[in-house]
Order: sequence, then C-alpha cells, then structure tokens
Amino acid sequence: MLASRLAAPVFARHGGGILARLKTVWPAVVGADISAATWPQSLSRDGALKLRVAAIAALELQHRAPLLIERINLYLGRPAVTRLVFVQGPLPLAPSTRRESPLPVSATEAEAIERQLDAIGDSDLRSALARLGRSVASGASRRR
Repeated sequence: MLASRLAAPVFARHGGGILARLKTVWPAVVGADISAATWPQSLSRDGALKLRVAAIAALELQHRAPLLIERINLYLGRPAVTRLVFVQGPLPLAPSTRRESPLPVSATEAEAIERQLDAIGDSDLRSALARLGRSVASGASRRR
C-alpha cells in the first residue's frame, strides 16, 4: 500500500499507471487473437499507444485500429488513447510452443518403419526419416 502511494505520482506523470494496468489485462481488453499478436509498449502524453506487433498481423490491425482504440478506452473508462502506433517486431511475451513428448511406438510399428528404410543408403537421411516415421506413428496412436 505504501509503495503504491509513493509510486503513484511517478506513474501518473509517465502514463505508467494506465500502461501497467493495461498490460495486466491486455488479453481481456482486446481479445485472445489480437493479444497473441500485440503487446502494449508505451503510452505518450498525447494519447499515442505504441504497440509491438507481429509483422504478419500489422496490416489487419491497422484496419482495426478504431475498434481497438474504442475497446481500450471503454476498459479504461475515459478517452486515454487517441491513436495507435504500430512497431513491427518480436513480441516480448510471445507464447512458447510446448511440444508434447512423443508416445513410444509399438515394436511392430518400429519394425515396419525400419523395413521401409532398409533401401536408404545415407545414414543421416535414414535416421531423420526414422525419427519422422516414429513421430507420425506416435501422433496416429494419440488420435486413436
């Protein structure tokens, strides 16, 4: 409580209070699809919200800017954001893609994969294709 009272004037001067609040609820404010491609970076005194944007989504978000501004201001309860500035680049909190560990394949599936690869002479290629075959077989057994 004391720390927030001491820091409040500093945050108010630099828009940090609004920006910090916005960052904590970003997916709820703009939606999961937009929050996956954007991150609020800074808010200037004139109401320009600088958003870090994944390059693939920049054009679409530029067209949706009025809707985003409306959503953000509705959440904040006042017209704090007047325009959006898009900066293309990697997102600081990009979601990590977690791979599921492959399920072990049965002995008969492993033997079938090895039989199909017997004719391949290059050991690196054979090894890569064996890993691919086990991965595909593992994914097929997951869906069963």
